[in-house]
Amino acid sequence: MDDKDLEILRLVQGNARLTADALSAEVGLSAPAVQKRLKRLRDSGVIQKEIAVLSAPKLGREMTVIVEVVLERESRMHLDAFKQRMRAAPQVQQCYYATGEADFILIVVTRDIKEYEEFTQEYFFDESNVSRFNTSVVMDRVKVSLDVL
Repeated sequence: MDDKDLEILRLVQGNARLTADALSAEVGLSAPAVQKRLKRLRDSGVIQKEIAVLSAPKLGREMTVIVEVVLERESRMHLDAFKQRMRAAPQVQQCYYATGEADFILIVVTRDIKEYEEFTQEYFFDESNVSRFNTSVVMDRVKVSLDVL
Protein backbone atom coordinates (compact mmCIF):
# COMPACT_ATOMS: atom_id res chain seq x y z
CA MET A 1 0.00 0.00 0.00
CA ASP A 2 1.25 3.45 -0.88
CA ASP A 3 0.13 7.05 -0.25
CA LYS A 4 -2.30 6.93 -3.21
CA ASP A 5 -4.01 3.84 -1.75
CA LEU A 6 -4.29 5.56 1.62
CA GLU A 7 -5.78 8.67 0.03
CA ILE A 8 -8.31 6.57 -1.91
CA LEU A 9 -9.22 4.76 1.31
CA ARG A 10 -9.65 8.02 3.21
CA LEU A 11 -11.98 9.36 0.51
CA VAL A 12 -14.00 6.15 0.13
CA GLN A 13 -14.28 5.84 3.90
CA GLY A 14 -16.07 9.20 3.93
CA ASN A 15 -18.25 8.47 0.90
CA ALA A 16 -18.38 5.00 -0.65
CA ARG A 17 -20.47 6.33 -3.55
CA LEU A 18 -17.63 8.39 -5.04
CA THR A 19 -17.05 7.36 -8.64
CA ALA A 20 -13.69 6.35 -10.01
CA ASP A 21 -13.71 9.61 -11.98
CA ALA A 22 -14.28 11.67 -8.83
CA LEU A 23 -11.60 9.74 -6.96
CA SER A 24 -9.15 10.06 -9.83
CA ALA A 25 -9.56 13.85 -9.81
CA GLU A 26 -8.78 13.93 -6.09
CA VAL A 27 -5.76 11.61 -6.05
CA GLY A 28 -4.20 12.40 -9.42
CA LEU A 29 -4.55 8.97 -11.03
CA SER A 30 -6.58 7.80 -14.02
CA ALA A 31 -10.04 6.34 -13.38
CA PRO A 32 -8.90 2.85 -14.55
CA ALA A 33 -5.92 3.02 -12.16
CA VAL A 34 -8.27 3.95 -9.30
CA GLN A 35 -10.61 1.08 -10.21
CA LYS A 36 -7.69 -1.36 -10.24
CA ARG A 37 -6.53 -0.16 -6.82
CA LEU A 38 -10.06 -0.37 -5.40
CA LYS A 39 -10.42 -3.93 -6.68
CA ARG A 40 -7.12 -4.90 -5.06
CA LEU A 41 -8.12 -3.23 -1.76
CA ARG A 42 -11.46 -5.06 -1.78
CA ASP A 43 -9.97 -8.42 -2.78
CA SER A 44 -7.29 -8.19 -0.06
CA GLY A 45 -9.90 -7.40 2.62
CA VAL A 46 -8.61 -3.90 3.40
CA ILE A 47 -12.06 -2.70 2.35
CA GLN A 48 -14.26 -5.13 4.26
CA LYS A 49 -17.63 -3.87 3.05
CA GLU A 50 -19.38 -0.80 1.74
CA ILE A 51 -22.57 0.07 3.57
CA ALA A 52 -25.25 2.70 3.99
CA VAL A 53 -25.28 4.37 7.41
CA LEU A 54 -28.88 4.80 8.50
CA SER A 55 -30.27 7.38 10.90
CA ALA A 56 -31.49 5.46 13.95
CA PRO A 57 -33.68 8.34 15.21
CA LYS A 58 -35.36 8.77 11.83
CA LEU A 59 -36.18 5.06 11.92
CA GLY A 60 -37.71 5.33 15.39
CA ARG A 61 -34.66 4.06 17.27
CA GLU A 62 -34.33 7.04 19.61
CA MET A 63 -32.43 5.42 22.46
CA THR A 64 -28.77 4.40 22.41
CA VAL A 65 -27.40 2.46 25.37
CA ILE A 66 -23.90 1.34 26.28
CA VAL A 67 -24.01 -1.91 28.23
CA GLU A 68 -21.21 -3.63 30.13
CA VAL A 69 -21.89 -7.34 30.60
CA VAL A 70 -20.15 -9.68 33.03
CA LEU A 71 -20.54 -13.41 32.46
CA GLU A 72 -20.73 -16.03 35.19
CA ARG A 73 -18.57 -18.53 33.27
CA GLU A 74 -16.00 -17.75 30.57
CA SER A 75 -15.32 -21.08 28.90
CA ARG A 76 -14.95 -21.01 25.13
CA MET A 77 -18.40 -22.59 24.80
CA HIS A 78 -20.03 -19.92 26.99
CA LEU A 79 -18.21 -17.06 25.27
CA ASP A 80 -19.12 -18.35 21.81
CA ALA A 81 -22.76 -18.79 22.84
CA PHE A 82 -22.98 -15.21 24.11
CA LYS A 83 -21.24 -13.85 20.99
CA GLN A 84 -23.69 -15.74 18.77
CA ARG A 85 -26.70 -14.38 20.67
CA MET A 86 -25.39 -10.80 20.38
CA ARG A 87 -24.72 -11.18 16.63
CA ALA A 88 -28.32 -12.31 16.19
CA ALA A 89 -29.89 -9.58 18.37
CA PRO A 90 -31.26 -6.85 16.08
CA GLN A 91 -30.92 -4.18 18.77
CA VAL A 92 -27.16 -4.72 19.13
CA GLN A 93 -25.19 -2.45 16.82
CA GLN A 94 -21.77 -3.32 18.19
CA CYS A 95 -20.46 -6.00 20.53
CA TYR A 96 -16.92 -6.08 21.86
CA TYR A 97 -15.27 -8.87 23.87
CA ALA A 98 -13.02 -6.82 26.13
CA THR A 99 -10.55 -6.85 29.00
CA GLY A 100 -11.25 -5.07 32.27
CA GLU A 101 -14.24 -5.13 34.59
CA ALA A 102 -16.73 -6.26 31.92
CA ASP A 103 -16.44 -9.23 29.61
CA PHE A 104 -18.46 -7.56 26.86
CA ILE A 105 -19.30 -3.99 25.92
CA LEU A 106 -22.39 -3.49 23.76
CA ILE A 107 -23.87 -0.60 21.84
CA VAL A 108 -27.63 -1.16 21.80
CA VAL A 109 -30.24 0.90 19.95
CA THR A 110 -33.93 0.71 20.85
CA ARG A 111 -37.12 2.68 20.33
CA ASP A 112 -37.51 3.51 24.01
CA ILE A 113 -36.85 2.36 27.56
CA LYS A 114 -39.63 -0.24 27.34
CA GLU A 115 -37.96 -1.96 24.39
CA TYR A 116 -34.63 -1.84 26.22
CA GLU A 117 -36.24 -3.43 29.27
CA GLU A 118 -37.61 -6.21 27.03
CA PHE A 119 -34.13 -6.65 25.56
CA THR A 120 -32.60 -7.01 29.04
CA GLN A 121 -35.22 -9.58 30.00
CA GLU A 122 -34.55 -11.71 26.93
CA TYR A 123 -30.77 -11.43 26.71
CA PHE A 124 -29.64 -10.85 30.31
CA PHE A 125 -32.20 -11.92 32.91
CA ASP A 126 -33.30 -15.03 31.00
CA GLU A 127 -29.65 -15.96 30.31
CA SER A 128 -28.22 -18.00 33.20
CA ASN A 129 -24.62 -17.16 32.27
CA VAL A 130 -25.02 -13.37 32.64
CA SER A 131 -23.79 -12.51 36.12
CA ARG A 132 -24.58 -8.79 35.90
CA PHE A 133 -24.77 -5.87 33.52
CA ASN A 134 -24.39 -2.11 33.77
CA THR A 135 -26.32 0.31 31.58
CA SER A 136 -25.34 3.82 30.50
CA VAL A 137 -27.94 5.74 28.50
CA VAL A 138 -26.41 7.99 25.83
CA MET A 139 -27.44 11.62 26.27
CA ASP A 140 -25.76 12.98 23.13
CA ARG A 141 -24.01 11.29 20.22
CA VAL A 142 -20.95 13.55 20.17
CA LYS A 143 -19.00 11.50 17.63
CA VAL A 144 -20.05 8.29 15.92
CA SER A 145 -17.63 6.85 13.41
CA LEU A 146 -15.98 3.71 12.16
CA ASP A 147 -13.27 5.73 10.38
CA VAL A 148 -9.77 4.29 10.57
CA LEU A 149 -7.88 6.93 8.55
